[in-house]
Amino acid sequence: MELKQLVPILRIFDEGKAKEFYLDFLGFTLDWENRFEPGTPVYMQISKGNVRLHLSEHYGDSSPGSTIRIEMTGISDLHKELMEKKYKYARPGLEKTPWESVECKINDPFGNRILFCEF
Repeated sequence: MELKQLVPILRIFDEGKAKEFYLDFLGFTLDWENRFEPGTPVYMQISKGNVRLHLSEHYGDSSPGSTIRIEMTGISDLHKELMEKKYKYARPGLEKTPWESVECKINDPFGNRILFCEF
């Protein structure tokens, strides 16, 4: 047996807002998207570096309000890049934690939280 990859599924409610947040603001790339037919909910994969996420408009795929944690290096550079974009819905900070990490927490437009962290 081999476990290969964990790919979180996050619930979204608006494809345009999701792309604005994840692609334009956070800098992910759209790998693919799928609909059963025109006018139905979208299911898409995005990626950045070694991180892959699935975003779904489908009822029941995931609960809004989830949190994912992405371990990384260069969190100060990420924070600077995000702040320079002047995204009107989020201005994340950097937090030094008692457990010796630096974290950058960002809520997406659908109530999900992305927690970038560096040790």
